[in-house]
Amino acid sequence: MHTEQGAAAADEPIAVETVLVPVDGSEASVRAVEYAVAVADRYDAAVHAVYVLGEGLVRAIESGSVEEEEAASEARGFIEDVREVADEHGVSLSNSTTYGFSTSSKMTHPGSVVLDTADDVDADFIVVPREQLTGEPGEVLSKAAEYVLLYASQPVLSV
Repeated sequence: MHTEQGAAAADEPIAVETVLVPVDGSEASVRAVEYAVAVADRYDAAVHAVYVLGEGLVRAIESGSVEEEEAASEARGFIEDVREVADEHGVSLSNSTTYGFSTSSKMTHPGSVVLDTADDVDADFIVVPREQLTGEPGEVLSKAAEYVLLYASQPVLSV
């Protein structure tokens, strides 16, 4: 009887209301947005895009070599591109921005902020960019993918 119940549960479709997609302005995050919107469209769900600021940018902001408003403006521009993709498919989009690194907390890293955001927005599904590390600035999320895949309680699609 236990096997039958398990089989019945496995046959039930998953319920998805919010798809989280972390972005960092990279080409990999553009691809992740496309997948996140497709998943949201399929399940009649919404997308939440979290723009994760990487270590180099956070250090530059903290040292004053980059203005926080300049970084925020770049993030807003990318999110507007994300909004266009969502709008094309009639998918609702919300967004936030977060530091993916902290000089004062070892517990703050890209993977942890993605999972914290997933909890904050009650995400049912995560689409995370994953590609080979190239050392390119802005590609902070490829470092987070493995962490998210290991520790997320939600289903994760790594693209």
